[in-house]
Amino acid sequence: MDAHSNPWTKISTKKIYDNPWIELEEFQVLTPSGTPGIYGKVHFKNKAIGIIPIDGEMNTWLVGQYRFPLDEYSWEIPMGGGPLEIDILDSAKRELKEETGLSARKWTNILRIHTSNSVTDEEGFIFLAEDLAEGKTEFEETEQLIIRKLPFGEVLEMAMRGEITDSLSLAGIFKTARLMNL
Repeated sequence: MDAHSNPWTKISTKKIYDNPWIELEEFQVLTPSGTPGIYGKVHFKNKAIGIIPIDGEMNTWLVGQYRFPLDEYSWEIPMGGGPLEIDILDSAKRELKEETGLSARKWTNILRIHTSNSVTDEEGFIFLAEDLAEGKTEFEETEQLIIRKLPFGEVLEMAMRGEITDSLSLAGIFKTARLMNL
């Protein structure tokens, strides 16, 4: 078996839902075993962009907000959507400024991630932002955010205790900890 060949056969595709952020498609398929089946895919119209800002004292910033789909409050790294046609670094710079007021002189793309690849094609990127300068936030109209500046080690412990559950945040925090040998 070739690991790169697609064992699924698409019989038909039907668009079920569409809005400015996502599109839902339903596929009639033949499964890898050859039996008829159905598959759904959520197509994201933006890249997921996450940022781990680190200052000279090893502090970072978390963003807290109520997440409508989960019906619960969530602590996360600064993040947002980057339009597919815009450079991911430009989107990262915009998101960091919007949510924290920070700008950075040093940027490192540390991770590419698929957020839930069994149902969505969403692709995410996480950046480490260093050499920071503080400024004014520029929240979007849909955002009601609380910003916390914390030692990175404390944020890592929050992740380990399950107080941070967002997948992009966890991946970024753990990758940054590994890069810093923590």
